[in-house]
Amino acid sequence: MKLKSIAIAVLALSALTSCSKKTVLPYFVDIADVAEGTVPTQAYDLTIRPDDELFITVTSSQPAAAEQYNLPAANPATRAELNINTQPRQQTYIVNSRGDILMPTIGSVHVAGLTVEEVQQKLTEIVSRDIADAVVRVELVNFQVNVGGEVTKPGTVSVKRNRFSVLDALSACGDLTPYGNRHNVLVIREENGQRQYARINLNSSEALTSPYFYLKQNDYIYVEPNDVRQANATYNQDNAFKLQVVSTLVSATSVIASLMITLFLRRN
Repeated sequence: MKLKSIAIAVLALSALTSCSKKTVLPYFVDIADVAEGTVPTQAYDLTIRPDDELFITVTSSQPAAAEQYNLPAANPATRAELNINTQPRQQTYIVNSRGDILMPTIGSVHVAGLTVEEVQQKLTEIVSRDIADAVVRVELVNFQVNVGGEVTKPGTVSVKRNRFSVLDALSACGDLTPYGNRHNVLVIREENGQRQYARINLNSSEALTSPYFYLKQNDYIYVEPNDVRQANATYNQDNAFKLQVVSTLVSATSVIASLMITLFLRRN
């Protein structure tokens, strides 16, 4: 038993020693010594999908004319506020399975596959047929991503802008812990009815050109533990198991001793 404990301790210590040499904490180490430079940018368009939630308002110098294009105020105004008492606000639009929204006066408008700016331009052209100075505002309400694994504060991040990267998501969660595997960050994305994934190496500047560098609605980012964390977990689990076994043996020995003493006393 003692030999096994010593062997486990030695293995854990060797893992810690060897991994401390391999684990790289900084990002983009391939350009660490480069004072200035450029990296090719990745084409990025955040497009509307079915089941997305849009906030759309139409304003004008003629409020009565613009009012017919807006949904009435309601409480709650968005799906996320169903259990919260808020002041009445204008409702949001839910994109249906066909990629359409239904607007007052205009009727059905196809928005799936368009960016927020393209939807705004499309609606402005339609409304401007009746209102010359119409101003249309479009906002994607349900843009959020989920971050798990070896980060300081895992959880859901609500995004308030259309361009949001993996680095932004990790920063919002307090960055990676020292035990996070920086060269193998997993991004899972549901798109076109399929779950796709990619692994990003944050030790390399090539991560900046990955099509998964900029995030989309409901992306999931997972930071796996490095070898040091896994070695510690294995060592702690082994110790917990050994402690449980020892505790069980001690309890069993105590019960047996008590029975033997009782039998001895009865015979005498």
